[in-house]
Amino acid sequence: MPTQVIMPQLGESVVEGTVSRWLKQVGDAVEEYEPLLEVSTDKVDTEVPSPASGVLLQITVQEGETVERGTLLAIVGQPGEKPEDAPSAAVAHSRPAAVPEAVPAAPQSIPAVKINGSGYTGHITPVVARMVAEHNLDLSQITGTGRDGRITKKDVEGYLARGTTAPAADLPPWERPGSGDLFKPTVDYGDALPAAPVAPAAPKPAAVPAPSRSAAAPIPQGGPGELVHLSSMRRAIAEHMVRSKLHTSPHVTTVFEIDMGAVLAHRAKHKAEFAKQGINLTLTAYFAAASVVALQANPYLNAQWTDEGIYLHHVVHLGLAVAMDEGLIVPVIHNAQDLNLLGLARAVNDLSNRGRNRGLKPDEVQGGTFTITNHGVSGSLFAMPIINQPQVGILGVGVMEKRVKVINDAIAIRPCVYASLTFDHRVADGATGDAFMVTLKDTLEGWAW
Repeated sequence: MPTQVIMPQLGESVVEGTVSRWLKQVGDAVEEYEPLLEVSTDKVDTEVPSPASGVLLQITVQEGETVERGTLLAIVGQPGEKPEDAPSAAVAHSRPAAVPEAVPAAPQSIPAVKINGSGYTGHITPVVARMVAEHNLDLSQITGTGRDGRITKKDVEGYLARGTTAPAADLPPWERPGSGDLFKPTVDYGDALPAAPVAPAAPKPAAVPAPSRSAAAPIPQGGPGELVHLSSMRRAIAEHMVRSKLHTSPHVTTVFEIDMGAVLAHRAKHKAEFAKQGINLTLTAYFAAASVVALQANPYLNAQWTDEGIYLHHVVHLGLAVAMDEGLIVPVIHNAQDLNLLGLARAVNDLSNRGRNRGLKPDEVQGGTFTITNHGVSGSLFAMPIINQPQVGILGVGVMEKRVKVINDAIAIRPCVYASLTFDHRVADGATGDAFMVTLKDTLEGWAW
């Protein structure tokens, strides 16, 4: 009897995923637990195994499509069997040995309610609800492509990518989208405008198109070059960065110089001790520990903006930017405030290594409250990184180098780095950002752990 392949729930807070690549095609032979496809969730690719041996009879979700957990992805059976003979998802769910953790319950959704005063009354997932609250969206302005017209995460991301962050009906006529290839009107206001004479000489106000894919520069023709198609990771990074920088957070950056002499002395003394436990004691662990101290002293940097107020997190979930061939991924050290330097160093080693080797689980890149990016590994002195939404701040660490300093009216050579804090000016002012950096600097320069 044919067996259904169901979209699993790949993490506690992950309710949908994108089919990034089918590893088998219809007609191919498969073995039980052999990888069938790859699913991408927030830049993490996870292989979904076959629930049974046989051949791939049918593929129901194509590459690039985003679907919710519990969605039918494919059907596996024996040669000659028909896909329609497959049991229902409920029957497949009763076979835990064949589909381990692959057939979850029905997708969790928010009941039919009006959100932000919109006219939409359909069901939405918690992910969509969070995005609606974060961007103050009117769901009635978004076209749903999900089952029964449900609005999905992909629909909201596409809406935001078109630069439409407020309902057109709430804008004055001269700020509403126009018509034409570069403009996508979200409402036909028709006769809603008051009849008023317009002087012939007065030019019609021109709408300024928001950044969108349709307004992007065309692909060059005729010259030498090649087009590298976007991976799901690169596309996710691009959409997230544009949304953070242009549509969400007003970015402000402050830069401090930090003397790393005390940290280097401590590292030299304890590096061999840590190595006996299989841990490479890197400078990143010190910055992680100092960031926890600074966040606890300045909680508004360990927060997020909401329309109802500023939400202060009482735990520190520390994100660490890790470079990969295709882009950047940010694994998270959850409850970093509970770890000492040894525990943080172990977590840094583990997450960095598994991040580069594509061994992270979806939950391990979720829920960060603050992020550190060590751009100095490539020789960069200082940078102004983009905030990882919905966080408030991100710490950038530059390359460490010896510099000539004046200490007690004497010239000295000290190992120094430039550290930059980019933060959301809606939540924190310059004094708050500088207070965080002072705590960070004092902790590192007076290291005594």
